[in-house]
Amino acid sequence: MTPSTTDPIDALGQAHAPAPGARIVSLVPSITELLCDLGLAPQLIGRTGFCIHPADLVAAIPKVGGTKDVNLDKIRALAPTHVVVNLDENTRPVYDALVQFVPHVIVTHPVTPQDNLALARLLGGIFGVQDAADAWCTAFAQALAALRARPAGVPRTVLYCIWQDPWMSISADTYIAAMLAELGWRVPQLGEDRYPRFAWSDSLVDGLDAVLLSTEPYRFTQVHVDALEKQIGIPVLLVDGEMLSWYGSRALAGVQYLEMLREQLEGAAG
Repeated sequence: MTPSTTDPIDALGQAHAPAPGARIVSLVPSITELLCDLGLAPQLIGRTGFCIHPADLVAAIPKVGGTKDVNLDKIRALAPTHVVVNLDENTRPVYDALVQFVPHVIVTHPVTPQDNLALARLLGGIFGVQDAADAWCTAFAQALAALRARPAGVPRTVLYCIWQDPWMSISADTYIAAMLAELGWRVPQLGEDRYPRFAWSDSLVDGLDAVLLSTEPYRFTQVHVDALEKQIGIPVLLVDGEMLSWYGSRALAGVQYLEMLREQLEGAAG
């Protein structure tokens, strides 16, 4: 079916005609979960090894490599009609290769919590599950409105760490930073990169209220938290990376998690 001007538009401005019988490969873990929650698991014919939710449904879906090291031969053999990718999760060379043999490559790029509404409607519109998408959007919009209706907390500057050796953080234009901004928290400017490397220094620590160590992609644990807190002398919290970085289905629980995180930091900071 040829796309029309009323069809759903992806992050590259591409229109996608409705395709309720699509054969779908998802290269984005959070979107794999959302597709399943929208009732599309039977049409998912491929996923990455990082697509782990919901475990009971994805177990039967073939793996096609990782988000960056995609096995193009496996995707080609599965003969999908649609592949879902993301500007942050997947690489341009992967996209360029996919468009050579996949009829429809859907590009996504949520950068704020509010963008989850457009994401769900995009997928619902393309894959013929608009009612399920609308129901999810209603629940998400209510949860986000409830968070925003609560009294504003103390503004904080927090360093969100995603890796060590080398230490890496996030920039203010990332989805994670936008989630934290819902609490009135900001992240420090550490350079021009979206995921900048940094070195610890007194001047850096002096400008922070707290450090957040994420459970993914690096698997920070409470051991790391305790050691770093002793080293720098300010509150360090272990945070659930999925709740703060996974858009789609997990974002619904993520906005509720934010309130708990605010209370946790208020208690630690005193």
